[in-house]
Amino acid sequence: MGADRPEATAPDRRDKTSPWPVVVVLGIVLSEVGILFNLYPVSVTGLLLFTGSVAGIVTEAGYAVRPWRLLVGLGAAFVVVGLLIVGSQVDGGLASYLDAAARDDGIVQRGYTVAAAGAIAALVGIVGSRTVDRVVFR
Repeated sequence: MGADRPEATAPDRRDKTSPWPVVVVLGIVLSEVGILFNLYPVSVTGLLLFTGSVAGIVTEAGYAVRPWRLLVGLGAAFVVVGLLIVGSQVDGGLASYLDAAARDDGIVQRGYTVAAAGAIAALVGIVGSRTVDRVVFR
């Protein structure tokens, strides 16, 4: 019976490994250590690694054609969250926000860290969509 039918074979599928999970973990660890100990450059670097790797994972999985829009969206979300953190500690208008940046308040500094990382990620997404796509993909 089995000799009459050709055996169904699975397509030759090679699972590829992705470097993104390592970068996600590194980004989370750096951002947590930086935010916990109020180390501005470490936390910004970690948040940028995390944001960029999430955009890369989504693009690699095929859910997005290019990572730039997601990078801008995640960056904008980080800006909003960071400013909400600062706003929870500061009462008043723009002058109060600028004055809070000069103080040595840990929560305010952490909020500005998250907002700054988001602004950088959004800026990279905007610049990347205008320059990299024109050069590489056309």
